[in-house]
Amino acid sequence: MKILHLVQPVEGGVARVVVDLVRAQVRAGLRPVVACPPDGPLAGEAAGAGAEVRGWRAVRNPGPGLGREIAGARALVREHRPQVVHAHSAKAGLAGRMAVRGRIPTVFQPHAWSFEAVRGATAVSALKWECFGARWADRVLCVSDHERRSGERAGITARWSVIHNGIDLGHFRPAGPRERTAARAAFGLPDQTPLVVCVGRLSRQKGQDVLLEAWRAMRPRGARLVLVGSGPQEARLRASAPADVLFAGASDDVRPWIHAADVVVLPSRWEGMALAPLEAMACGRPVVMTDVSGARESLPPGQEAHCLVPPDDPAALAAALTALLSDTALRTELGRGAGLHARAVFDVRRTAAAVTRLYQELVHPSGTTTRERTER
Repeated sequence: MKILHLVQPVEGGVARVVVDLVRAQVRAGLRPVVACPPDGPLAGEAAGAGAEVRGWRAVRNPGPGLGREIAGARALVREHRPQVVHAHSAKAGLAGRMAVRGRIPTVFQPHAWSFEAVRGATAVSALKWECFGARWADRVLCVSDHERRSGERAGITARWSVIHNGIDLGHFRPAGPRERTAARAAFGLPDQTPLVVCVGRLSRQKGQDVLLEAWRAMRPRGARLVLVGSGPQEARLRASAPADVLFAGASDDVRPWIHAADVVVLPSRWEGMALAPLEAMACGRPVVMTDVSGARESLPPGQEAHCLVPPDDPAALAAALTALLSDTALRTELGRGAGLHARAVFDVRRTAAAVTRLYQELVHPSGTTTRERTER
C-alpha cells in the first residue's frame, strides 16, 4: 500500500508524528511518500526513516499561492497514484482535500484545529472551511477525544477516528541519578539547582509568555527555568525574561533536558495532544500543563489536581510549579506514576498499527472509498 503524506508545517510535533509514522510504515511493508516543503527538518528526517520524499512548495498560512499549492498537490497525486492520501495539519488539509476531492481515500489529521489558533474573522473563515472540507475526508483523524469533541461542538460533521499520539519508548526512558547528574553537568547546571524545563516551539500556541509571567511572580530562590526550542516569539520572550531563564535553542534530542529537569511544563493555549508531555512522562518526570485538548487524556488518572491548570492563567501555573518544586516526595510519586502510565498507553508502535488499520478500512479492492461504497 502506498501512502502519500502531505505535510505542512515541517517542524515541531507535526514533523515528529510524521517521521514516527513513516518509520513504522516502512517496517510494516507499506510505501510512504512524504510531500513537504524542502526547507525544514522534516524532509531529511523522513528520508532517514525510509520514506520517499518529494518537494511540495507550501507556506504555513493560506494566501495568494494557494492555487499553486493545490496544483502541486494534485500533480504529486497523479505521479504517485497512492492508495491513501494522509494530509497533516490545516494547510496540507486544505490543499490536499481540494486537490483530491474524495477521488482517493483521504485522511485529514488536524494536529489541533486551525480555528482555535486564530481570532476574529480569520477564525470564522477557518471554521467555515473545516465544516465544508470535511465532506472530502473519508476520515478526520483526531489525536484525542477532546479534539474530536471540539470539532463536533464547532459544528463539523465528519467521519471521526481517534488515535492517541505515541512516542518511542525505547528512546524516551527513565533516567537514574547518574544520568540526571551527567545531563546537568553537560549543561553547566549544579546538581542541587531546582530546574523547570519547557520544551516547545517558541510561539503563541505554546504559551511561554504566560510561563515567564508565572516565573516572575514565583521568584523561586536558586531555581532555573529553561526554554528548549526556537520560533517566532523568541526575540520577544528574551526581551521580557528574568536573568534566571535560559534559552537553550532548538535541540535534535530533548531527552537530556528532560532527564536534567525536576519538573517539565507546557503552558499551551491549544493543542491536539502534545508530544512533549508524553516524552517527559515516559522519562519519569512530573509534568504541569494547561487543560487544553489532549491534556487530561495524557495524564494518569488522579494527577489532574497537581498537574493541570487553566490556560492563560499565570497565577495558577505559578502555584502548581511552586507546589512541585517544594515537595520532593510529591515529584517522585507523580513522576513514577507518569512513567508507568506513558509506557502502558503511548507506545508509538501501537499508534502506527492503529493508523495502518484505519488505512486498510478505507481501501477497497476496487479502489473506491468507503463513502462511495455506502452511496451505491
